[in-house]
Amino acid sequence: MDRSTVELIVFVVYLACMLSIGIFFFVKTKTGGDKEYFLGGRAMGPWVTALSAGTADMSAWVLMGLPTAIFALGLGQIWIPIGLALGYAISWIFEAPRLRKFSIVANDSITIPQYLTNRFLSSSKSLQVICAVVFLIAYTIYASSSIKACGTLFNTVAGIDEALAMYVAAAITIGYVFLGGFKAAAWTDFFQGLLMLGAMMITPIFAAFLVSGAPAAAAGVAALPEGYFNVFTSWQDILSGLAWGLGYFGMPHIIVRFMSLRSQSEMKKSAVIGIGWTVLILFFAAFIGIIGRQFLSYDPVADANIVNDSLVFILMVRAIFPGLISGILLAAILAASMSTASAQMLSAASALAADVYKPFVRKGTADDKEMFWISRLAVIIISVAAVTIAANPDSGTIMSLVSNAWAIFGAAFGPAIVLSLFWKRFNFPGAVAGIVVGAVVDIFWMINLTASTGLYELLPGFIAGFVAAVVVALVTKAPSAQVEKLYDEAMAYED
Repeated sequence: MDRSTVELIVFVVYLACMLSIGIFFFVKTKTGGDKEYFLGGRAMGPWVTALSAGTADMSAWVLMGLPTAIFALGLGQIWIPIGLALGYAISWIFEAPRLRKFSIVANDSITIPQYLTNRFLSSSKSLQVICAVVFLIAYTIYASSSIKACGTLFNTVAGIDEALAMYVAAAITIGYVFLGGFKAAAWTDFFQGLLMLGAMMITPIFAAFLVSGAPAAAAGVAALPEGYFNVFTSWQDILSGLAWGLGYFGMPHIIVRFMSLRSQSEMKKSAVIGIGWTVLILFFAAFIGIIGRQFLSYDPVADANIVNDSLVFILMVRAIFPGLISGILLAAILAASMSTASAQMLSAASALAADVYKPFVRKGTADDKEMFWISRLAVIIISVAAVTIAANPDSGTIMSLVSNAWAIFGAAFGPAIVLSLFWKRFNFPGAVAGIVVGAVVDIFWMINLTASTGLYELLPGFIAGFVAAVVVALVTKAPSAQVEKLYDEAMAYED
């Protein structure tokens, strides 16, 4: 069999294994309501929690978009992985322990909109509606980037129509999320996280040996453009790259993993695993971009498609390894795409089912069986919207889709969540103001100012949201004694 056929068989086997995990959890858990479906019953262990949080973040962009950005533009892009590593570590060390405790004390909240409402003992559902709107818009964009990556992979490897490949990959992802919910997504994330790390370590190391041993290696290095290894390219690149780390504080599909951990005592172990995995992933993503520039002898004019389609990792793997091994390693792209898409589908579905349908349509009267099926219907609705965006040829690159959605979430939710965990005086109006202002400023900056200023919209959006949240909280009524008591109980909570 030729290489493409072997790789395609590997992909099919891999997809079947992922779907089988969803079937397993569907058979094992046929009831349990929205808490079981969206949070795994708060029963996840430290390894699964850590790798699930990491893979929920590191979608195909870390295998395709980020290496290609460094490949094409140089080490000035290294500030993105640096910012992400710092932000992720800080979120695990400071945000995760408090968020798990606060979400439990705040009426056992299972979604971020629920938490932000219950944290202030508010009877108003306005915050849940605002959050749901942001979720539905941003997550369909975000999930579409993962589905788009699957289409690119199948088209490049096997020549399969890109749109058809997107539909197939989306159907498999929908399948295991629809059937197994959070537990299926988390356990597939665990295995996919191991596959991603292995593929990203093996590929650049082998390529480095080949480059160093090739007679033309020196010429290839010399052909690199002047300033390629210059890290300090501009203040905009540095600030924009570091600003990516701010996204972690408000990324619902990632931080909800913190809430799923089964005990507070396992938080430290999970944090060490999660931070270590992410740092390694980001390091090797940068390494792939650097060594790929030398290994592939990139010509900016002749090889423009490499950048447009984010093909660096795919081309390196196929040039180095035989069909069976390349199929396994390239399955890491499926792993990255599906793990993130599944997390995003669940978070978006939670906004539709638990934060809109249950409180507004059913007025809180929906039982576990009803929510069991409404949650799954919500997954299908969100997924269809994401596939529609991904299939649009004008939807943008994988990296652009991710960066836009990442910024909206970070700017909208980051300030409100951080302040809710660390400021006792913070109140409900401040949270609403922070979310609205952060989202509006981020979108306005993205449309009108990012290109002219060279500054990533997440930074001004986050700052504006933070300032608005603090100012509004200070000029409005202080939280009630009951809300302050909830804060104290959360700080003292142990399980």
